[in-house]
Amino acid sequence: MSEINHVCVVGAGTLGARIALQSAIFGFDVTMVDCSQELLEGAAAKQASEGIDDHIASDLATAGDREQILSRIKLSTALEDSAAGADIVIEAVTEDVAVKRQIFSALDVAAPAHTILATNSSSIPISMIESAVQRPDRVLNFHFVQGHWRLMFVELMRGSQTSDATIGIMRDFAESIHAIPFVLQKEHMGFIFNRIWRVIKKEVLRMLDEGVTTAADIDRTWMLKHQTSLGPCAIMDTIGLDVVRDIENVYADASGDPTDRPPQLLHDMIARGELGVKSDKGFYAYPNPAFEQPGFLDGSNGG
Repeated sequence: MSEINHVCVVGAGTLGARIALQSAIFGFDVTMVDCSQELLEGAAAKQASEGIDDHIASDLATAGDREQILSRIKLSTALEDSAAGADIVIEAVTEDVAVKRQIFSALDVAAPAHTILATNSSSIPISMIESAVQRPDRVLNFHFVQGHWRLMFVELMRGSQTSDATIGIMRDFAESIHAIPFVLQKEHMGFIFNRIWRVIKKEVLRMLDEGVTTAADIDRTWMLKHQTSLGPCAIMDTIGLDVVRDIENVYADASGDPTDRPPQLLHDMIARGELGVKSDKGFYAYPNPAFEQPGFLDGSNGG
């Protein structure tokens, strides 16, 4: 792997914080950037508690490593200053093309010539962003898919001019932080996993909006069939329902199909502040959701 020492993560949301922590655990110095000091401090607190604890439980770190790992993560609200010392910048902000292009343009000016600029977008291909920079050979999609720490994976997708060297460096970086890399053969909105997940998510939301069934019953059938610890509704809670809405709108803008728009049920939940895990309420109530309780799968706990 080309010499990578410092990683800059732009966006201190759920996944940005997770990427920063994963990088720090495996020895990289990290600067986590956000325009909100409150969000930065909240992300840091979560990293210091359950994030580290999850890694220790997964045998990816030890209790004695805690302070050293956290010392590798710096917080900043200064985008340009943070990018100036980075070898890799991973953008993980809201699913908005205009916002991402604005950030990439600023990063292109501030970051050294060798720095690779990656977007963690869940749906927006890098080809919609790359014209905002003067280094199109050093940009790519680098999409982390949320899952268990031990089984984290990342999807790499080229833009129109992304070099083989850039793909190679980022593939090696993924492996160095114990994320399994998957390199797409051609550009496609939604990558691999989200192209599959998009269909499932759309039908789940439609069933709920039409009153066909409940979130708990959808998740129970899924968990029983596939022997998983989470069902589709719990997964959306983990992602954040506002993020789910934004991703669905990106798909709808691209397809022109009005049925791709998120249903009213999702808008209503967001309007009530029910965003999922990060707001302690979504399809389930947190921090002790029904799907983690005994009797959930057979319905005996009333969940």
